[in-house]
Amino acid sequence: MNEHIVDVISFQPDLAELVKRLRLKEGSPYLADLQRLRDEAERIARPKALYKIAFIEARGDNYVIVDGVTLTSRVLRVNLERVHRVFPYVATCGVELDQWAHAQEDVLFQYWADVIKEMAVRVASQALFQSMTACYELGKTAVMSPGSLADWPLPQQRPLFSILGDVTGAIGVTLSDSFLMTPNKSVSGVRFATDDDFASCQLCPRENCPGRRAPYDETLYDRKYRKE
Repeated sequence: MNEHIVDVISFQPDLAELVKRLRLKEGSPYLADLQRLRDEAERIARPKALYKIAFIEARGDNYVIVDGVTLTSRVLRVNLERVHRVFPYVATCGVELDQWAHAQEDVLFQYWADVIKEMAVRVASQALFQSMTACYELGKTAVMSPGSLADWPLPQQRPLFSILGDVTGAIGVTLSDSFLMTPNKSVSGVRFATDDDFASCQLCPRENCPGRRAPYDETLYDRKYRKE
């Protein structure tokens, strides 16, 4: 079976991590409220993930065809030069936690709930990658996500979802006309085998990015990805 749903995921948000991220001080009168929200989230949350093993059928200068669907990106095409299979995926904090967060009336609690949702999607992503590795004995890998680079813009969410099939029915994530996912704390992408230490951040010049995982390499695109 090529499709995998990962929906048995333990989510126990760490209170100490929340206190640190929210910059609450010891003895703060808000700690009791945070504890209450943390406990509610643990009871309600059902983070989930979906992934599929898919196969590359053809390649062009700036695209690959995966399971009959065209993904347009020069960087992705070059990165997949020596592989024949990929793992498209979506992971989410879950509609249950998303609905709970939207039900918070206090603006401060809404913000706290959003941080908890971020923690949930991170746990879902970890469970997703662990499942991939266990099922397919993956070695060194890298990921690319639509919207992370101008070369693979956000509208490429649509073909990615097409490869995965009924994402909404499987894990509750929907894609808007502007290619944004709901719940908003959801992530998508393609994982693939590689011999290189690739991260999209290497090609992104954005400064002061809180999510940066690798330094910007201003010569990398010309060295590796530009067409001759």
